[in-house]
Order: sequence, then C-alpha cells, then structure tokens
Amino acid sequence: MTTPGPDRALARLRPVQTRSISPENPDGRPGGGARATEGTGAAAARDLGPGWKISPSVVVAPGETHTLADVEGSGVVTHLWATTHPDHWRTLVLRAHWDGDAEPAIEVPYGDFFTMGWGRFAQVSSQVVAVNPHGGFNSYWPMPFRSGARLTLENTGSTPAVVYYQLTYETGGDHDGDGYLHAQWRRSNPLEDRTPHVLLDGVEGAGQYVGTYLAWGVNSSGWWGEGELKMYLDDDTTHPTICGTGTEDYFGGAWNFDVPGQGYTAYSTPYLGMPQVIRPDGLYASQQRFGMYRWHLPDPVHFATRLRVDVQALGWRDGGRYLPLRDDIASTAFFYLDRSSTRRGPAPTFDAMEIR
Repeated sequence: MTTPGPDRALARLRPVQTRSISPENPDGRPGGGARATEGTGAAAARDLGPGWKISPSVVVAPGETHTLADVEGSGVVTHLWATTHPDHWRTLVLRAHWDGDAEPAIEVPYGDFFTMGWGRFAQVSSQVVAVNPHGGFNSYWPMPFRSGARLTLENTGSTPAVVYYQLTYETGGDHDGDGYLHAQWRRSNPLEDRTPHVLLDGVEGAGQYVGTYLAWGVNSSGWWGEGELKMYLDDDTTHPTICGTGTEDYFGGAWNFDVPGQGYTAYSTPYLGMPQVIRPDGLYASQQRFGMYRWHLPDPVHFATRLRVDVQALGWRDGGRYLPLRDDIASTAFFYLDRSSTRRGPAPTFDAMEIR
C-alpha cells in the first residue's frame, strides 16, 4: 500500500508563466501591481501613499458590468478568489468568454458558482470549491483557453456591490487538447407538476460532465429527495444511459440525510456534500432549504455528441406512493466541451435569481 503524497506534476518544470489580476494589478502585467494612486483604499492609506493597499476592491454599480480579466493568448485560469457582501451573492452574474466568443460559456449567479445559492454562509471544503468565513469564495476549476479569456461580473441589483477579487492564471502552454469549462444555471420556481427539473438541454459537442450544484427549496412537508437524476448521452431520447436511485444517493448520502436523533445533517467532502441545511425560523424563513454539490472529478461523464441532464422532485404520499413535488430548484451544471459556446437557457435576471 502506497502512502498518498504530493502530485508529481508540481515538481515538473514547464514553459509557462504565472500572472495574477486584482484591483491592484487590473491587467496582470509584470511589475504592474501596487501602482494605484486612486481606489477604494486611498482614504485609509492617506498617511502611507502608493503601494499601501490603495486599490483592494472595485465598486460595481447597479446595471454595470465589470471586467474581472481580459487576457490575450493561451493559458489557463488556475484560481479565482472573490468576496462581497452576502446581499449580492444572488444579484451578481459571473460570465466567462473563451477565445473571443461573443457567447458566454459560463453564465451563473455569483453565489451559485461557488455553491452558495441561498445568500447565507456555509463552510465548503471540497476539491475545486472552498467557501471560508465569512464569504471567502475560492474556485480551483481549471479554465483553459487558446487565444483569450474574458471574465465579467454584472450587477443586476439596485445597490452598488463592493467586490474584492484575485484571479490567478498561467500564460502559454499547449491547450489544443483541452476542453473549455462551461457552467449553466437554471431555476424552476416552482417546478411544473410531474415535470423534471432540467439542468442541461441541447448541449452539443464532445466533452465531459464534471459537476452539479443544487439549491433546493422544499415547498411541502415531508421528505423531498426520492427523485432520480438522469443523464441522456449522445443518441439517448426517451431513456437515459445514466439513471440514479435517488437525490440523496447521487450526492453520496443515504436514508434522507437523516442521522437518528440529529435529523438533516450537513457534510462537506472533497467530491460531494450537502454543506447547507437552512431550517424555518418560525418568522420569515418558512421552507426548508438545502445546498448540495457533487464533483465528478475521479468519475467524469463522457459524451461524444450531445448531453441532457434532469432531476425529478419526489416525496411520499399515504399508501407508500410517490408524491410529485413542485419545489424551488436552482441548478448549476459544470462541464468541459470541445467548443467555446453551446446552447443554453435564458440569462439569469434579478427576478429569476431572487431568493423568496
């Protein structure tokens, strides 16, 4: 039995360079950091001058789209850290465009991209997403590109958002064999009667499905997670190639996530978890709400031509019969594709993202 150790790739010397973009170095150029003379920290640094945290953040005004990064050439985004007030987790929209494509490959509410779809903090300790106190959002999804990358944040809300961020990337390298990271968000609120919630539909090309995040709001009493998650690959039509056995099973749990004597029990692991369990407070929070993720890192789902993914919402009714539910389900689906854009649903809007 071998003892796990550091990845040997860390020791491999490669002809790439590391760059990092933040409000202190907005274009990531060599020697470009800590040069600001104006910014959100200027007043606090008035006795210190340039080089002393003059521009640690940006203010994204209502209706404004701020460019986080606009990179030319080939490379890969290796880490994205960001933080802002929880009020903005469901009013900001994160987008990423690869290789000059006018259509975004990533178009997701800021909070949902980092598994925080309910505007409330929960600790997440996973392989590709980490959420730390209080609202330190980290993504380690590799995001390769061949000729350019542009990432933006749109403020759909009515108040300014102060955003701190740092985006680290490598320049150079051969990415001809890499897929482009895509992330799509969809919400059913409420879900139509006896109709699955669709995570992806009409995705065309070759690639692999690598992750699911669900922000699930329960609109009825009783257990809600009997529904199956299905993946329709390539020529599948009526019947899927991959069909799970229940919602909690797909996320690596069992028996209703119910630890005897404790009830719903949150957990966070490298590849899957339910880090968020929000219980009614008897005043304004009336429904139970859950946040769940599964990252298909050791088990990506490969497809050659097309992909569709959906999940049922099922509870129980008297007599041991399934009860179709009309819950509030918001999904973020992550996948790599051989092209920089594909068919997607409507863009997230303020009303569509609103937490109610």
